[in-house]
Amino acid sequence: MARNVTAGIDIGTSQIKVVVAELVRENGKNITRVIGTGLSESRGLRHGYIINGEDVTQSIRSAIKLAEKTSGIKINKAFVSVGGIGLSSISSSASAIISRADLQITELDIEKVSRMCEESLPTNLLQNNRILHSIPLSYKIDGKPVLAKTPLGMKGTKLEVKMLFIVCLDPHLNDLLEKIDEAGIDVIDCLAAPIASSFVTLTKQQKMAGCVLANIGSETMSIVVFENNIPISLEVFPIGSTDITNDIALGLKIPLEEAENVKIGGLGSTSFPKKKLDEIISARLADMFELIENH
Repeated sequence: MARNVTAGIDIGTSQIKVVVAELVRENGKNITRVIGTGLSESRGLRHGYIINGEDVTQSIRSAIKLAEKTSGIKINKAFVSVGGIGLSSISSSASAIISRADLQITELDIEKVSRMCEESLPTNLLQNNRILHSIPLSYKIDGKPVLAKTPLGMKGTKLEVKMLFIVCLDPHLNDLLEKIDEAGIDVIDCLAAPIASSFVTLTKQQKMAGCVLANIGSETMSIVVFENNIPISLEVFPIGSTDITNDIALGLKIPLEEAENVKIGGLGSTSFPKKKLDEIISARLADMFELIENH
C-alpha cells in the first residue's frame, strides 16, 4: 500500500524550512505524523523578495536535502507557503438576482456572485497581483444577513456577498516558483504563510471568539485577523526582529553579532544596564504593536 506523504516548504528571509508529514491510521482515526524536517539559512532574500536567485535556489536545495535525509523520502513535489511584503488582502462586495423561478439559491448563483465580487476588484490590483485565497465573509438574502455558513438551498430574490481576497504580487510569486522549480520541486499549491500558520497555532475557539495572529519574522511581521472562525484581514509589514537587533547594536554601541546574542538572552562581552536594554527592545516592540493596533 502506497504511503500518503506530503511535503511543505516555508521560505522566510532568514530561514527556509521543509517538513515532511505522513497520514497514518491509528485507533480508527487519521493522524498526521511529522516524519522529517529540513532547515537551512535563507540566502538571497530581502523582506521576502528575491535579490539573488542562485543563492535562493541553493538554500532551498539544502533544506530539501536535509528533509529527505531525515524522512527517508525523496521529495519531488510540495505545498509552498508564501510570505513577504508582497502579500496583502482586500475585501469586495457584489450582488446578483437569483436565477431560478422558484427563487431557490443554487451553486450557480453563489459562483456567479462570487465571480462578480472578484471582477469588481480594482483593475490595477488584478494586473499586478495573483489571488491566492478567495474567502466569503458574509452573505445576505434580500438585505438580511445569512447566519448559516452558506445560503445554498435558501430562497430569495437577491443574493449579496462580501469576500476577502488574499493576493500576492505576481513578479514576487513567479520568481519564487521559478527558484523552487530550479531546485527540482513541483509546486502542488501555494498558501499565504499567515493562513498556513494559523492552522497550527490557533484553536477553533480562538478564531470564533476573534483574535489576531502576529508572526514576527526576521525582516517582516505578518498579521491575520479572525472573527467567527474566518480570516477577515491580512497584512505584512516591513519590520521584524532584525530591527530589534539593529536598535540594540546602535543603542549599546556593540557589534551586530553581539547584539543578536544579547537579544536572544546570551551574554555579551560588553557590560550594560539591563534597564537600557529593556527600553531599547520595548520601544521597537511598541512600534510593532502600534502597527497591529492601527490595522
